[in-house]
Amino acid sequence: MKPENQNFFQKVYAVASQIPYGKVTSYGAIAKYLGTTRGARMVGWAMRGAGAIENVPAHRVVNRKGLLTGKHHFDGTNLMQQLLENEGIVVVDNQIQDLDKHFWDPFTELEGDL
Repeated sequence: MKPENQNFFQKVYAVASQIPYGKVTSYGAIAKYLGTTRGARMVGWAMRGAGAIENVPAHRVVNRKGLLTGKHHFDGTNLMQQLLENEGIVVVDNQIQDLDKHFWDPFTELEGDL
């Protein structure tokens, strides 16, 4: 991995680790917060490796429509969905229901730079 990517990935993990219990955010929202508005895919790549890192709730990061697009990176058939449902989030057909109610925007919730 390129050093600049590693630094970016660490910033992604720092943001993701602050997503509150019962809330979700999107790849694009994290990218926007980090100043890379078109970097949602890069955030997705970072989150793919987040499972091996403690205290990074990767299950709380979904696509902009609330779809569990990263679910195949979790062990087990429906682990991502189960983790979200354990936090009171309803998931139907791999999509979070009432996304606006559960959405956490790092751009408005976090202050300062990482």
